[in-house]
Amino acid sequence: MPGEFLTGAEAWAAYRRGEADGAAFGVYGTENFGPAEIRGNAVKDLAALNKVESLPWDEWGRMTDAYAGRTGEDYDTLLDELAAVCAADDPGAVSELYRNPVFAVPAELPR
Repeated sequence: MPGEFLTGAEAWAAYRRGEADGAAFGVYGTENFGPAEIRGNAVKDLAALNKVESLPWDEWGRMTDAYAGRTGEDYDTLLDELAAVCAADDPGAVSELYRNPVFAVPAELPR
């Protein structure tokens, strides 16, 4: 059904607009839920749009800090940009944003 599942970027945008409860996302009963999980999934979706697969437990860039609640409005603003770029469906812009070291998967990420 359309709208039943959201991408990470769609979930982030809905959360930021106040249209979605952050606690409704993720795996309830684990540490993998809430706004932090939305943040991580938005970044993982950007990587996937750039043909880079990740595992559910992979973390890079500022994800570890985001999961621990140690990021602030500056990071959330970057994720707002990520959500807007993904929504625009412009492959060039998606590729350009992915080059930001905050979002790009490092080569040394264990596989």
